[in-house]
Amino acid sequence: MPPALKAMNEAAGGTIARAMDIAKFKGGKKAVLDLIAPDELDLDRLIVLGTGPVEKFKEEDWLALGGRIKAKLSASKAVSAEILLETEGTNKISGQEASLVALGALLRAYEFKKYKIKKKKKGDEEDEDDNTSTLSAITFLCKTPDDAKTGFAAASAIGEGIKLARDLVNEPANILTPKEFSQRVSAFSDAGLEIEILDKEKLAEIGMRALLAVGQGSAEPSYVAIMRWNGAADKDARPLALVGKGVCFDTGGISIKPAAGMEDMKGDMGGAAAVAGAMLALAKRKAKLNAVGIIGLTENMPSGTAQRPGDIVESMSGQTIEVINTDAEGRLVLADIMWYAQEQFEPKAMITLATLTGAIIIALGKEHAGMFANDDDLAEQLGKAGMETGEKVWRLPLGPKYDKQLNSKFADMKNIGGRTAGSITAAQFLQRFVKNGTNWAHLDIAGTAMASPSTEINQSWGSGYGVMLLDRLASKFYEN
Repeated sequence: MPPALKAMNEAAGGTIARAMDIAKFKGGKKAVLDLIAPDELDLDRLIVLGTGPVEKFKEEDWLALGGRIKAKLSASKAVSAEILLETEGTNKISGQEASLVALGALLRAYEFKKYKIKKKKKGDEEDEDDNTSTLSAITFLCKTPDDAKTGFAAASAIGEGIKLARDLVNEPANILTPKEFSQRVSAFSDAGLEIEILDKEKLAEIGMRALLAVGQGSAEPSYVAIMRWNGAADKDARPLALVGKGVCFDTGGISIKPAAGMEDMKGDMGGAAAVAGAMLALAKRKAKLNAVGIIGLTENMPSGTAQRPGDIVESMSGQTIEVINTDAEGRLVLADIMWYAQEQFEPKAMITLATLTGAIIIALGKEHAGMFANDDDLAEQLGKAGMETGEKVWRLPLGPKYDKQLNSKFADMKNIGGRTAGSITAAQFLQRFVKNGTNWAHLDIAGTAMASPSTEINQSWGSGYGVMLLDRLASKFYEN
């Protein structure tokens, strides 16, 4: 029994120990003892959560513990709570670990209910976990509060970035148009980011014709948003570039998708959401590196002005693309903004993120994002960052034989490579827009950014996947 709980038990005449014996509570992982507090304690309720052996805990275990704490408090209708983080024996919960528990609780508290206007009537069935509004404050108590406060300052910045990414993915497409997305990004200047928005006219002027072709069937104009953070001691140091696909709604265009499930295509901007969230987190925690985030914002709609199968478009790089399937549009968006990122910023490394292919879900399910890379060191860095944060990646191959599937009779390349190896040929397409000397990795997050499995720290449709991963990549391998 941890020391503080032991003292409570003594003050209460041993009633807590008796309750533990009756409930056969041994402190195992996920075990819970929930008691009306004895009269001798100045508490309404006493909840004891088991952890199991904490020496085996990884970061995601501490986050999950925070999520379980928040879920239990919500279910108990608590208004406020003090959480004492303590274990048996000589193990101590560090300030950094305490900050992760607090972040886990913060992430579990996330809800997206802004459009639920109708008031519930007495007797109406409640949604699962629909009782969070009663909880107004949680205070975490630990042995090293100063260290915990320092750790949580950075953790809460990451939490804000994840919340932003979740909000963006959850928003309906009639609200989060490309213009609205760009306006929300513009507000990040308050956090210290330098923001530049390129409108349709500017995109045409600089030659982003592949991106514009995707959006030419929509009544909503296309944009590119550029976010810069210069936190390195050397303000001229080459930045880490984060590049995200922001197709705010994807019907498939003329190659239209089936109606069933098309509503999920409001989340086809999950890559852009992850980049925006990561850039906000870097700014909020004053990260000591230079970074640039670039997102291409558009809609893929069918109309009399939409691009057609068989069209040939010229990308910003000068390479021409035969459009075989208009539903393979995200790679056209990325092709232009990848080229722009390299031309303008000469990054030391470039990461592209996109909900790019359904094929990656068939290959990996929803537990890992697919990773492709032209540099082994960068791939290893992303792999380590993924294992530490729980936002895992799995590397898939690239190679000349896959690349041949993209050869076209009429242009420099086709935008699809056939039915086989769809995620790989999509990445091969992107690699054709990577300059020699640029270290590049691509993350296909179609299975992890939206409609991913509920976890202890996320009950939302939009997961915010990628924010923690990118932030850890930056902090571990690119900060001064």
